[in-house]
Amino acid sequence: MKKSSCALKYFTASAIVIALAGCNDSDSVTEQAADTPPVSTPAPTPGWTLAWSDEFDGSSIDDSKWTHEVNCDGGGNNEAQCYTAEAENSFVTDGMLNIVALNAAAGADKPFTSARLVTKDKADFKYGRFEMRAKLPSGQGSWPAFWLLPTDNVYGTWPLSGEIDVMEAVNLKVTDADGIEEAHLHGTLHYGRPWPNNEYSGKEYLLDNNANPADDFHTYAVEWQEGEIRWYVDDYLYATQRKTQVVYNEDEQAVGLAHKGWFTEVLDTATGDRNVVLGNEPFDQKFHILINFAVGGNWPEAVNQTGIDASAFNENNAYQIDYVRVYQCEADLETGAGCETLRDGYDSLDDALVEGKAPAPIAPSDGIARDLAIFDGSANPDWPAWDCCGGSTPELVDDADKGAVYKFMVGAEPTVNGFISRAEFITDPQGVASPFDASPLVSSGTLSFDLKVVSQPIDASSTWLVKVESNGGATAVELALTASQEGAAPVAGQWQTYTFALSDLAAAGLDLNGIDVVMFFPAWGTGEGAEYLVGNVNIADAEATTEPVSLTIFADDINPNWPLWDCCGGTSPETVSDDAEHGVVSQFSIGATPTVMGFINRPEFGGSGLPFDASSLLDNGVLQFDLKIVNATQNATTPWMLKVESNNAATAVELELTSSNEGMAPTTEWQTFTYGIQGLAEAGLDVSAIDVVMVFPKWGEGEGAVYRIDNVTMSEANE
Repeated sequence: MKKSSCALKYFTASAIVIALAGCNDSDSVTEQAADTPPVSTPAPTPGWTLAWSDEFDGSSIDDSKWTHEVNCDGGGNNEAQCYTAEAENSFVTDGMLNIVALNAAAGADKPFTSARLVTKDKADFKYGRFEMRAKLPSGQGSWPAFWLLPTDNVYGTWPLSGEIDVMEAVNLKVTDADGIEEAHLHGTLHYGRPWPNNEYSGKEYLLDNNANPADDFHTYAVEWQEGEIRWYVDDYLYATQRKTQVVYNEDEQAVGLAHKGWFTEVLDTATGDRNVVLGNEPFDQKFHILINFAVGGNWPEAVNQTGIDASAFNENNAYQIDYVRVYQCEADLETGAGCETLRDGYDSLDDALVEGKAPAPIAPSDGIARDLAIFDGSANPDWPAWDCCGGSTPELVDDADKGAVYKFMVGAEPTVNGFISRAEFITDPQGVASPFDASPLVSSGTLSFDLKVVSQPIDASSTWLVKVESNGGATAVELALTASQEGAAPVAGQWQTYTFALSDLAAAGLDLNGIDVVMFFPAWGTGEGAEYLVGNVNIADAEATTEPVSLTIFADDINPNWPLWDCCGGTSPETVSDDAEHGVVSQFSIGATPTVMGFINRPEFGGSGLPFDASSLLDNGVLQFDLKIVNATQNATTPWMLKVESNNAATAVELELTSSNEGMAPTTEWQTFTYGIQGLAEAGLDVSAIDVVMVFPKWGEGEGAVYRIDNVTMSEANE
């Protein structure tokens, strides 16, 4: 059950969400419809063994299996019901559990009554198949749910210990302006950081032939095993979620994600810090079952016809449950695996597989100090201007003093504005999420920007702030503009420069390795009426010299930020010992499968994900490497190639080795090959984001080749 509060506050950019989902329970009493008799539902894939069930064959609710929650709290989503243990709200009749939401008596604490039944401390399970056959209630404001919560909250209070929503639906049979009837079902996980920075991910589903879940009985289930949870309706698998799969480099450092799944934060009792954990947690503990029928709340009241239709809540509109069953997999009770009910496409992102919200691990810093121009007069596709929540579109405008700048505004809706480099907010096809590693600049680097207030907020007491976030909001720092080195508050009609030392941001708790949001705004909720311009947003070394940077990709051992790489041939490049002069070198081998080989910086292949900016080397810089052939290709005339790629292959240059400064083909002796950085740029390479350097025999002609490479560098020619 979506249990996110809709009390919208400003914390981190990753957490600013209007949560249209709320955790809602309700019990309702209703008689079984004459045309929908209960049917026998066979067990799913062989191997599942029935571990617990309630067939509701008695004359009353079995209190050895269920506990009624009695309160008016609901799920924290501003719901409109009180949960009771009264027979009018929940009862068993004709082999059915009925949960009925009713209008409350005048003067009651909430306008409706309903019921929520839970199995906590009576039926708690780790892994299994959780199944319910039910007919759902309908109407604007209705919110039936079948879901699971952790019994012991091992990782902390909601959502740190997780939540599994097997089935939810809101406002079934309510028609929209086009006459389309609401019929969606929802399966969801909740997890992540403490509220309000919580996350959820899931999928919605429509029955075949436009059937409505409020018209007939259907079977709803999840199969939950170690590291994977799958959702079913009438035994059709429509959604799969998995734990996060982390990519590690050769030094066992986390550098990227092969699959973005769920996550949680675990308390380090030694330091008191909460650390992100990308594993089976939190879905590796015992959970219990909840069945409820909520009325209203943030989610249902905000969609379809909005609000609550009080006439929908009566004894003829019940949540009817034929049975609830729990199966466990006898093949492996420890992991719950071995009994999977699968279909083709269950593990495809184009079909059933759902991507979660896990933050990517911060790649280890390569220690190279770089500057970053977030905005310098032209739109940066990797760092778009952004209004988080107010619905406006930041606009690029011309200013008489500064030229092209961005205009931001704050309307009646609270919001924050600035620049962001997270994939979900990048719309330019050329844009790539590019969190910035400012850690090498910590001693002398600064964040600086120019700001001009066109109109101040209506609230004269509003404070102007800057906020910087890192790694998906894992760390963040918010400071008043008066805390800048200039120490001045914005004055309407005047351009002002603001400078913040990176060391101060780090001391305030910001992880400088992975900066992905920089925002400027009047304090949350006080900014209405503000309009302002921003330009020249930079992170740079305040004490920088004009000395160009350099990069060693390989020399004597593997650079963990630039691992050896066989793109397509299936081999594993290795390091070997060579002569006394070269020592340890890299060695590549090509078999029958065509391939290219070299060094790669991209995180999905174990690199740091921090491309090299060779712009400062344009005047006198070179790419240089040593090469020796151990075994030649089968075709002696095969040309040998250099290929350099930039920005995930947005640009690339491929040249023969004979076009190097030395003008020679490789031999069985060590030779040096040199290419000017300027020449690579003129050939079409964007040298500001180099992430692949490859050396290989021409594609398709390299079979049999074994060769060694050493001393791969980009630097000034005279170094």
